[in-house]
Amino acid sequence: MSEEESVLSSNASEETPLLRNRSSIRKGSDSTYSSDAKDVQRSKSDVNFRASALTHKRLRESPLSSDAIFYQSHAGLFNLCVVILVAVNSRLIIENLMKYGLLIRAGFWFSSKSIREWPVLMCGLSLPLLALCSYAVEKMKIYFHIPEWIMFVLHFAISTSSILYPVYVIMRVQPALIFGINLMLFSITYWMKLVSYAHTNYDFRCLRQESKKDEATVDAQQYDYPQNISLKGLAYFMVAPTLCYQVSYPSTNRIRKGWVFRQVAKLLIFTGLMGFIIEQYVNPTIQNSQHPLKGNYLYAIERVLKLSIPTLYVWLCIFYTLFHLWLNIIAELTYFGDREFYKDWWNARTVEEYWKSWNMPVHRWMVRHVYFPCLRKGISRDGAVFISFIISGVFHELCIGIPCHMFRCWAFLGIMFQVPLMILTDYLHKRFQSTMVGNIIFWVFFCIVGQPISVLLYYHDYINQNSSHFKG
Repeated sequence: MSEEESVLSSNASEETPLLRNRSSIRKGSDSTYSSDAKDVQRSKSDVNFRASALTHKRLRESPLSSDAIFYQSHAGLFNLCVVILVAVNSRLIIENLMKYGLLIRAGFWFSSKSIREWPVLMCGLSLPLLALCSYAVEKMKIYFHIPEWIMFVLHFAISTSSILYPVYVIMRVQPALIFGINLMLFSITYWMKLVSYAHTNYDFRCLRQESKKDEATVDAQQYDYPQNISLKGLAYFMVAPTLCYQVSYPSTNRIRKGWVFRQVAKLLIFTGLMGFIIEQYVNPTIQNSQHPLKGNYLYAIERVLKLSIPTLYVWLCIFYTLFHLWLNIIAELTYFGDREFYKDWWNARTVEEYWKSWNMPVHRWMVRHVYFPCLRKGISRDGAVFISFIISGVFHELCIGIPCHMFRCWAFLGIMFQVPLMILTDYLHKRFQSTMVGNIIFWVFFCIVGQPISVLLYYHDYINQNSSHFKG
């Protein structure tokens, strides 16, 4: 037998088990490509490789066939989509600038009276005094053993003041929109921290009483009441990027100054990008549109679709600047170790999964101080979820309605609409039994349709209400 015949016979013997077993064909593309590479390498080293050598030696699928597509790497196609996205958006930016020019105006962000709006700044700087009041109340409980109902009344008055005081200042001073929103966000954050501080210490006292009755031991790492009542611990909690009070937190051992500088630079860049999108795309579209509940509904649908992309970009910028950049900067400066401020909400298959992974500080606060306390009071799971959304809706309305000086309840209704939307997306996810379908439904309902409608309803009224201000 010649050398060529021996090579062919050995190749034929290698093909026999492959042709017998179809299941061995559908392996990952990496093994297929690696075997091909070995064949090519062997062919280059073999000077006797002839034109009659076998080239088709196994059953193979096309990379995009239904049996092989999920085993392939699509990194190249993803890169192509990124390139197309950059190219298309670059063209739209150039076209917008050529058509309208640079539309950024300081009047939208800052009013001519911004320098004189010192009460807004003073209000924000004075809110930490309420934390001192909460500290004093807890100390009174330790030294004077005041009843729990008095503790509740005092803490309720203090936490409520952290909301009513900024509301009063904003309604009296009528500051620029950006100052009003920031003050309301700051005050609501303080309210949630004060509630957590009071509720957690109350729970510590309950655990202490239960441990005395049952002669049980409680983990010292969980609570150290009343030794935990200290100005240092309260001050750290008030500046730490968390809404849930506890005695100690995971911590790092150093501050990465170079890393902080890079994050601050990114924060400035993405904040500027967000302002550019709002001024160049969102504002002109709304100013040239009718109210979505008036006039031609087909025209309203066109406006919603036109707004969907810029509002989505703004929303993504808000997420990145707030939850990734800002909170991580604060965490680095305060040595805060637990930096799971969000999860992979972009993979959410339902609206419920989104709310559980989008804003982890608020989600943990709701679970700890609203959801499970409701369950312990005998309220059903659905009732506890509904109460959580009511609280969320009220604060969303405060954050938008108070600074805009409009009470349309669009934000509250938008949040409450999440409840039936959760039921619908959960049903559709179970109906189609597909992760991809559920994720697409989430993006369509929440981002492509829901957010533009909310922006049109609220923003349109605000722009029209202040039309003379923006024209000047």
